[in-house]
Amino acid sequence: MIGLALGAIVPVVGYLLIDFIFLQLQNMGLMDEVKIMAYSSRERTTTLIALCCNLIPFNISRKRRWDNTMRGIIFPTLIYVGFWIYRYYAVLF
Repeated sequence: MIGLALGAIVPVVGYLLIDFIFLQLQNMGLMDEVKIMAYSSRERTTTLIALCCNLIPFNISRKRRWDNTMRGIIFPTLIYVGFWIYRYYAVLF
């Protein structure tokens, strides 16, 4: 159950954190504002990086040999990846 919760929550928190960092960089003038055309690319990349945030709790679980937690993290991650591919299928393929 802990793995399912981690697998579902970590990418959402990761996305919010990454998006917050991008907005702060824009406000400071260190990064250009996103245009309409580039928005899809930035959103796609940010979402993919947020999915990769699940690697952190997955590796911690692997080192501590929490096999059931690792399995729990995988299931929501696969669901998120499937949704990501479905959403950006036209752009990817």
